[in-house]
Amino acid sequence: MARLRVRLVVTADDFGYCPRRDEGIVEAFLAGAVTSVSLLVNGSAAESAAELARRHQIPTGLHANLSEGRPVGPARHGASSLIGSEGFFLGKMGFRRAVAAGEVILAQVREELEAQLSRFRELLGRDPTHVDGHQHVHVLPGVCRVFAEALQACGVRFTRLPLERGVDGCAWLEAPARAFAGAVEQDARAAIGPFVHHGLRGPWPSPPTEAFWSCCPGAHRWTDVFVGLSTCGRNMSTHRVLEALTRALEGTPTGQAVSAELMAHPGYPSVPPLGGCGEGPDAFSCSSDRLHELRVLTAPALRAQLARDGVQLCTLEDLDRKRPREEAPSKAARETLLEPSPP
Repeated sequence: MARLRVRLVVTADDFGYCPRRDEGIVEAFLAGAVTSVSLLVNGSAAESAAELARRHQIPTGLHANLSEGRPVGPARHGASSLIGSEGFFLGKMGFRRAVAAGEVILAQVREELEAQLSRFRELLGRDPTHVDGHQHVHVLPGVCRVFAEALQACGVRFTRLPLERGVDGCAWLEAPARAFAGAVEQDARAAIGPFVHHGLRGPWPSPPTEAFWSCCPGAHRWTDVFVGLSTCGRNMSTHRVLEALTRALEGTPTGQAVSAELMAHPGYPSVPPLGGCGEGPDAFSCSSDRLHELRVLTAPALRAQLARDGVQLCTLEDLDRKRPREEAPSKAARETLLEPSPP
């Protein structure tokens, strides 16, 4: 990595899930280990999290949630394809099964996304810096189109494409985690077409290059590379984070500027009944996994090695401000750039 110019956004997901989670996230931000957060507006601590974001000037995006807890839009008040009989979302795998079976009404997905964007503005007093998906719901078939349309309509510039290179070869991942990561990557690849069609544009050709963005001033985007599927919870370590970045950057020409995102879930363990999105905290939130991530991210070893490798931590807005402003290429050149490389 020392031969490359890498700018790394470290995003803490699930801000607003519970006060203890938020305490750890803010601690990581103030330590310089986290540069961005994604807020669950239906989280039990969303209001206090928004206050923390304002107080500490934390770059905050929306963690769009269609799978856990209660909705914030019209589905909250009546029958909807998004919720079960108890009035809660269908769950991480339940929502995926419903989408695959064609049981989810996409117009209701749009209503809920718009309601969450509106709630975000109420809480923060501004638009989100980015929008991504809780449990990666934003790249699911059909949902990705609605998601892209909603972001295009409200002018949000950044999202996440959860494609992590080589995650299928990470032997430390248990079978369910590896299968889920594989499914997420498959969905993310399929989402590229709808994302591009509706104004969300990605870093082509491969190897990734920021020169692409000069042809699309004002375009929406995601980082050149993404890591985090292989380093979640107890699977995170300094070595594995660095290894994931190295895999992701293989083949990138020497001296090239590259943007990257590390998805993280730091925090202190939830203590029931506090936390969650209406159903109480889940097992992962109550476990030591969140604290483990917090300790890895804030330990001197990781940040020292990133600095030695020339990796600069930054925000998504930093990427936007520093994007090349070269003369736009011809229409034919733009069409060539927009052709995705084979997996």
